[in-house]
Amino acid sequence: MKQSKKTMLLAAGAAAVTTAMATCAVTKQMVDLAMDRNQPKAVQRTGRQVSGSRKPDALIQEMNAASAKLAQKDHEVVKLLSHDGVVLTGHWFPKENAKRVVLAMHGWRSSWNRDFGMVSDFLEQQCCSVLYVEQRGQNNSGGAYMGLGLMERYDCLDWVNWIIARCGAEIPIYLSGISMGATSVLMAAGLDLPESVHGILSDCGFTSPRAIGKHVANKNLHMLFEIRSGLADLLCRRKISMGLDAYSTLDAMRHCNVPVLFVHGTQDHFVPVGMTYENYKACRAPKRLFIVQGADHGMSYYWNRSGYEAVVKQFWADFD
Repeated sequence: MKQSKKTMLLAAGAAAVTTAMATCAVTKQMVDLAMDRNQPKAVQRTGRQVSGSRKPDALIQEMNAASAKLAQKDHEVVKLLSHDGVVLTGHWFPKENAKRVVLAMHGWRSSWNRDFGMVSDFLEQQCCSVLYVEQRGQNNSGGAYMGLGLMERYDCLDWVNWIIARCGAEIPIYLSGISMGATSVLMAAGLDLPESVHGILSDCGFTSPRAIGKHVANKNLHMLFEIRSGLADLLCRRKISMGLDAYSTLDAMRHCNVPVLFVHGTQDHFVPVGMTYENYKACRAPKRLFIVQGADHGMSYYWNRSGYEAVVKQFWADFD
């Protein structure tokens, strides 16, 4: 009996160790997927599961056509040395007699022309010069990691200063972002922004790295985030010297002093619409809210183009 009990205890201990090792391995893969420039091969096929989004075929076709069209337009490719020595890439589309400049930040594992292709004609028609930025750790910008907004907020300020150097301090500047790009520009609102920044346009931004990690793990991947959060935080610190709770859009909104237009779709499976409601509630600056019924992640412009354009034009009219 004693030997049998000892064997059972050893087996139970070995099973616990195996489970713990498996949990650590999966957590590392998820953090690597979230932050590393190169997706881990073991999870390359989980992108759709992570986002939970389902784009209609018609939307995919329109996005692809608009993306290709924008990328092929004549423009200036510019480089910027960031505050921490990373070489960042931007795509500058100047407009003669521009009324404003839009700084556009794309989302997680996406690209400047893909996320803004469909809206680019509207921006041009509204006399906007546009700087489409390639976020760090992605595409042609430098950096080994994405920062989930924690580092990119400082990149926003670097790019704003580039715009002022190029265009002067008199023209209004608007920070615009989709998904993680929206989080980046919202977090930037907590910095000491120049007076040239007249507003922020946030489309489906999340509240914090921890909050989006928890949502994706629990809801989309069906993995309990709570038992992984400590290790996830440690791995985040090792990559970018900041933890998951280092900063949040809620922190920034409590100190924001520039107007913000919040946009989100009600059927967003990647970043829940409730996060925009949280950001809106926390915002202490003049603010607007545009919720698009039925739109999934990043699809609000496609779902309600006329409504989207109307609220953006009114926002500019009020704050230019």
